[in-house]
Amino acid sequence: MAATRNVMRAVRVFEFGGPEVLKLQSDVLVPVPKENQVLIKVHACGVNPVETYIRSGTYARKPALPYTPGSDVAGVIESVGEHVTAFKKGDRVFTLETLSGGYAEFAVAAANRVFPLADKLDFRQGAAIGVPYFTAYRALFQKGCAKAGETVLVHGASGGVGLAACQIARACGLKVLGTAGTEEGMNVILRNGAHQAFNHRDPNYTERIKACTGPGGVDIIIEMLSNVNLDTDLQLLSCAGRVMVVGCRGRIEINPRDTMSKESSITGVSLFLATEEERHECATAVLDGIEAGWLKPVVGSEYPLEKVAKAHEDIICSSGARGKMVLLL
Repeated sequence: MAATRNVMRAVRVFEFGGPEVLKLQSDVLVPVPKENQVLIKVHACGVNPVETYIRSGTYARKPALPYTPGSDVAGVIESVGEHVTAFKKGDRVFTLETLSGGYAEFAVAAANRVFPLADKLDFRQGAAIGVPYFTAYRALFQKGCAKAGETVLVHGASGGVGLAACQIARACGLKVLGTAGTEEGMNVILRNGAHQAFNHRDPNYTERIKACTGPGGVDIIIEMLSNVNLDTDLQLLSCAGRVMVVGCRGRIEINPRDTMSKESSITGVSLFLATEEERHECATAVLDGIEAGWLKPVVGSEYPLEKVAKAHEDIICSSGARGKMVLLL
């Protein structure tokens, strides 16, 4: 029985490096929840690009070695620590963060980073909520100050954060444009909130976007690959337009005059820097979206825990995303 086990399978990272440093071990101690913490039996865990940057050692935040990656888990409460009243054993939940790491059969999380998983969503979908939807909401509203009636371009819209941004923006009254790198990706975007989709592998796609928006341009750009697109983004903006940098894999050269001519702005987005009040606002919006029915996580590639290294390779090198990548346990 799970309740009597004291060891579990978990992915451990003992040194920073490539996907090969992800080691699946079968004798990791099951963590014990402390005060205001819960223990979750993990059914699925989302894979986020940031986890590959952290694993490689190139990200600003470096966890102490060894560690287990993973933030977005969905599963069932196994036990609760002292003073936890919001959850009980057997509750279906999803998380925004974990304390012990989500690439594991069990994970400990702070109770205030855990949320009830509606019966209408399965565990795979539950693992696709936390980081993508909280990040998308933060980018659009807390940093981007989006308003109904504005036009948003989600640049790289077929991944987890991109689809979340499309769904949220559409539900909140924005005109939604999205880009993807494949026909399949474009179709996924159109089924999940985008009014129009563009193939960013098309050499003339920016001209197509300009033709769509007219002289006004785009009010907000949610940017997933700023090291490739930021210079182009600045040409697409309206006056007082703003780029929200959600993803970046390197450096890029831009001309600051492009921001001066339209009084546009470039803002970095980091969910890790959100205050408790901001996280609560994100959670309220996300849970309301689930209840209303417009928040429907799209699950893309699925991998067993044994294939975690392949998942980390594919999330960076694949030709085009089509939903949130998840590990299944």
